[in-house]
Amino acid sequence: MLKFIFMLSFMIPLCFISNFWWLVQSILYLMAFMFLMSCTLGNEFGSLSYIFGMDVMSFGLILLSFWICALMITASESVYHYKYYNGMFIFMVVFLLLMLFCTFSSLSLFSFYLFFEGSLIPTLFLILGWGYQPERLQAGIYLLFYTLLASLPLLVGLFNLYFLNMSLFIPLMNMNINHLFFYLCLILAFLVKMPMFMVHLWLPKAHVEAPVSGSMILAGVLLKLGGYGLLRVYKLLMMSGLKYNFVWVGISLVGGVLVSLVCLRQTDLKALIAYSSVAHMGIALAGVMTLSYWGFCSAYTLMIAHGLCSSGLFCLANISYERLGSRSLLINKGLMNFMPSMTLWWFLLSSSNMAAPPSLNLLGEIGLLNSIVSWTWISMFMLMLLSFFSAAYSLYLYSYSQHGEIYSGIYSCSMGYLREYLLLFLHWFPLNMLILKGDLCMLWL
Repeated sequence: MLKFIFMLSFMIPLCFISNFWWLVQSILYLMAFMFLMSCTLGNEFGSLSYIFGMDVMSFGLILLSFWICALMITASESVYHYKYYNGMFIFMVVFLLLMLFCTFSSLSLFSFYLFFEGSLIPTLFLILGWGYQPERLQAGIYLLFYTLLASLPLLVGLFNLYFLNMSLFIPLMNMNINHLFFYLCLILAFLVKMPMFMVHLWLPKAHVEAPVSGSMILAGVLLKLGGYGLLRVYKLLMMSGLKYNFVWVGISLVGGVLVSLVCLRQTDLKALIAYSSVAHMGIALAGVMTLSYWGFCSAYTLMIAHGLCSSGLFCLANISYERLGSRSLLINKGLMNFMPSMTLWWFLLSSSNMAAPPSLNLLGEIGLLNSIVSWTWISMFMLMLLSFFSAAYSLYLYSYSQHGEIYSGIYSCSMGYLREYLLLFLHWFPLNMLILKGDLCMLWL
């Protein structure tokens, strides 16, 4: 644990040396594999001190953070190519990774809160500094205010918890608090971060305005902070949860269906992928709210799968955007003629997004259907619609972008770079190979 924190801290000066972009990227890939090996082969599980420690749930999410941050640098070659404050950019990525590492390995709820909020700052800078349009200021303000306003009650809840328990050390928490106000305080910040339907407005805005790296980390890891927080605090809120959770399950399922319908009306590639994230996180949230073993494990599985899948889709949208200069589906038509070899990757990632086998999404969604239907069979109707429309918008995304007549010129053709194929392969391969080791995702509780 400590060696990774030190490695990340000492990488910060490397960011500002002129030609060290690829070195930092290589070190991040190396760290991802070191982390994987040291924790699967060694005895890394347990506590580093009173502050940092790790269990299987944190392990998966930290590994996802390392992986996505390394891939972000691979995807953002244009920042390096145009020398657009590339030192500052890479510093933001490393700093964000450090924050995420500390968030997922915090054993104290207060330090968790601190790093949870700290991860917002570099994300905001990524959107404001390297975004595409002037509207990014509005998107940044939406992101900041939604998340900050919701997390103030969380701070109040934590102080109250400390007053009751005299400790915020997660492994020692064994209280069961049955109080509505306290329940809302602890849970609201995570609902906004997930995001739950009705407080999701910041997400499409932030995604559309963010650069590709911002979108990747936002979809890949930052949405998972909400789910991770819920899985951690429900240890304290079982009684309240059993009483009040039907509200959130209802909102999530109905919201998921409505958002899926919104997806079918999108013309912006990035907005479509962003709304599909809301739908996926909606069903994961409903699974967590059932408070069942299946629900917790499947929501975790879907979070890992969705992190890899939507991050890969954002990479694909960016690859088209760099060639055609537009994210509109009206212009991104007939890409099968324009970039024939990318069509395979569009198909593979779109099919993973609609939970086709053998992707990890399938495992997560089957478990979630199981847990939500066993909670109440009435949810069956919403789940049927959700599964259907989820497949529908994935097919819509694929067929509208790949088929049809190319917009900008009939004889133009563009091959991808090797870097881009590697990038997409590194998203798709773990997503479809992890299902062979599904017990890691499903048996961690």
